[in-house]
Amino acid sequence: MKSAAILPQEGTLKGVDLGIAGEFAILSKTGVTNVYKSSVVGDVGSSPITGAAVLVSCAEVVGTIYTVDAAGPLPCRVTNATRLGTAVLNMQAAYSDAAGRVNPDFLNLGAGNIGGKTLTPGLYKWTSALVIPTDITISGSPTDVWIFQVAGTLNMSSAVNMILEGGALAKNIFWVSSGAVTVGTTSHFEGIIMSQTGINLKTGASINGRMLAQNAVTLQMNAVSQPE
Repeated sequence: MKSAAILPQEGTLKGVDLGIAGEFAILSKTGVTNVYKSSVVGDVGSSPITGAAVLVSCAEVVGTIYTVDAAGPLPCRVTNATRLGTAVLNMQAAYSDAAGRVNPDFLNLGAGNIGGKTLTPGLYKWTSALVIPTDITISGSPTDVWIFQVAGTLNMSSAVNMILEGGALAKNIFWVSSGAVTVGTTSHFEGIIMSQTGINLKTGASINGRMLAQNAVTLQMNAVSQPE
């Protein structure tokens, strides 16, 4: 049964400026692996690693695949090392901004287990890993902002859903994890994932948001849609 909504302290939380990184559905520094067939709506890019490390196919992406060079079998690619370099710098700056926010409204909520909870707008901080074993609801208006700071891994179990309520928008939800982020088999995720490590979507998982990883992004027959 869903828990009662948790109310934040007073104050307006500002969103995170993603810069050019906010124009990518998937952006990584060390490549994008993939088990066919995934579906990505939005741009994909990786830098500084070679284009041979971007393993989604042209047919799987509705958007532009950017690489730093012409390596690898991607006839549809656009080679633009300058744009990718700027996007990666913007991604790192956005991570530093979001991870550095102070005075959280909620500290170590649920002792690192937020299954079943309804999360209202605000700044959340966990000083260790975070797990999402059952469905959660993110509730607020279209102008509200959520920042979730995780000083460890973020693991979402299989067959779990994030549900948006009250007009909440994925583009205003920021998951900031120093460890790897894993979305379980057939689960659905909402928001912008910014990981200092990697992001791993298990078989059949989906995300309405962006995956911005300072390591690799791993896809396994997933659906990725950038938020509107």
